[in-house]
Amino acid sequence: MAAARVGVLRESTAGERRVALTPDVVGRIRNAGVDVFIETGAGDAAWYPDDEYAQVGASIVDAASVRETADVLLCVQPPPREQIRDGQTVIGLLGPLLRPELMRDLAVRKITAISLDGLPRTLTRVQSMDALTSQASVAGYRAVLVAANHFDRFFPLLITAAGTSKPAAVLVLGTGVAGLQAIGTARRLGAVVSAYDVRPAARSEVASLGAKFIELTSVESGGGEGGYARVLTEEEQAAMQAELAEHIARHDVVITTAQVPGQVPPVMVSAATVKAMRPGSVIVDLAASELGGNVEGSRPDETIVTTNGVTIVGAPNLPSSMANAASAAYARNISALLLYLVHDGEVVVDTSDEIQRGVVVTHGGDVVHPAVRALLHLPPSRPPDDPDESDLTGRHQLADPNTESAS
Repeated sequence: MAAARVGVLRESTAGERRVALTPDVVGRIRNAGVDVFIETGAGDAAWYPDDEYAQVGASIVDAASVRETADVLLCVQPPPREQIRDGQTVIGLLGPLLRPELMRDLAVRKITAISLDGLPRTLTRVQSMDALTSQASVAGYRAVLVAANHFDRFFPLLITAAGTSKPAAVLVLGTGVAGLQAIGTARRLGAVVSAYDVRPAARSEVASLGAKFIELTSVESGGGEGGYARVLTEEEQAAMQAELAEHIARHDVVITTAQVPGQVPPVMVSAATVKAMRPGSVIVDLAASELGGNVEGSRPDETIVTTNGVTIVGAPNLPSSMANAASAAYARNISALLLYLVHDGEVVVDTSDEIQRGVVVTHGGDVVHPAVRALLHLPPSRPPDDPDESDLTGRHQLADPNTESAS
């Protein structure tokens, strides 16, 4: 029986220091009959040197050899187009709802794209694969340290011979995994912490960490499917911003974490609210992206000091700043999914499986994920066993837009 051949390339996204596999995980998947090929220096930025990979049986080769040898590429963020071979399988945090055109391109090239973003997180058996949760936990922890670094006062209450320093007042907006980790970390540093989330279930979680839950009267329940928040209407969002403004202005540090999968992040802190904050206040926006963020005026990977002395940190990829710990967690997640998919030396795709239905985005020359198909304005897929479907995948094949036969 041939072994599955898995490759890991050095991450090419600017500022990305994580690596998809760590040496301890390589040893585990090698024991499961998987051959591993690591690009030279792939783990250096996360402090995993080549010799540690070699000691557990990985082959250390150049990028071209990884591309040509591996049947499966494991990544954190999508590799450049030229690094993926036609017909390969690529597994990572591919962001398919934000990159539908990339998914179309991969499908045309008969590349099977599998994204951990789509795991059905309500299933208990996917917990070991849940990279979004593990990376959000790192981000929430790191966000508080970033805020403390920019804040010019102490976080805890300090009573000294030189006088008393009152504790920092920290507000966390959005209490998913990142928000809860931020609350816990800020509390451990001695801050007085408050939090808000549109989901009713968040109230008890916030209280369990010793923080105060802020009650708003202007917004009804914002709970959505799968434990996520739903998209608020424009009227609800405006009302929420207005009512939150007075709470935000009373806090020294604000950490925003609110995101809706595949959607533009909701604006929770308006420019007017920022102007009402005290000089020296700090905002860390984990949702900052090219599409916008939770804070009006925040920009990804930039730190801005406003004219009234408020520091706004756009921090969309904080796990990369803790690359060693984040990679260790991510490697366990992606290897758990890999071993779930590999049978007899190859990745076996079955979109009737409830886990695969969420993570498989492209396969057999087509975009098979319904939400990505909708973004690309493709017709809904027929079930794989539909007798009226003529192709082997049971779905409409995509034409290559770069050829004359494309419609």
